[in-house]
Amino acid sequence: MEEKKVMIDVDHVTIRFNLSSQKIDNLKEYFVKLLKRELMFQEFLAVKDVSFQVRQGEAWALVGTNGSGKSTLLKAISRILKPYKGSITVNGTVAPLIELGAGFDHEMTARENIFLNGCVLGHTEKFMQEHFDDIVKFAEVEKFLDSPLKNFSSGMRARLGFAIATMVKPDILIIDEVLAVGDVKFRQKCEARMKELLSGGTTLLYVSHNINEVKSLCDHAIWIDKGVERMKGDVNTVVDAYTEAMK
Repeated sequence: MEEKKVMIDVDHVTIRFNLSSQKIDNLKEYFVKLLKRELMFQEFLAVKDVSFQVRQGEAWALVGTNGSGKSTLLKAISRILKPYKGSITVNGTVAPLIELGAGFDHEMTARENIFLNGCVLGHTEKFMQEHFDDIVKFAEVEKFLDSPLKNFSSGMRARLGFAIATMVKPDILIIDEVLAVGDVKFRQKCEARMKELLSGGTTLLYVSHNINEVKSLCDHAIWIDKGVERMKGDVNTVVDAYTEAMK
């Protein structure tokens, strides 16, 4: 049996942030200290030497407590952040749903934001017009198309973002807890859409604290604890170990 193509290769990745160790009240003070080289920073490693490979059609869950580096790692895979050490190779188109409202302008209407977010994802206006009705129907925002997004609930924004990201089959779908704000009916609808995409060969990276959803959707998992890889492999084995450790 031919081995499936590697879609994501995370190779000994470390991600570093510089945290200011001083209280600076304004920009003027910041730039004065910067020019005088008086700024003091504390190094913080959010992800420490993590490695794993994701093959085509696999669904990987990233599990761990809040602040463990899961979202930071997803941002690096989405090319939002650059690793301090190591490398990340991504093969294919990526549809990331990492932060609720990312790619949206809350002062613009839902109608305008559909085209704006589609542009951010690299789609043409013509392409968005062709898929507009499908997006609106899935997101269930027909009555609110000409309302500013700032008037939407977090669940409505999540529905709209998910509908846009999954209107066509991406090579890689990345979802980071944004579906947690949706109601049960919406989450079930999204889970059905993700399973449909997976059956068509889409690769999934998924972060959720809902263990049942993780086990239902994913076949592999990696457990990250304070930036350090604790375990990776079969989803049930990893998630059960993580759950036991949290008791």
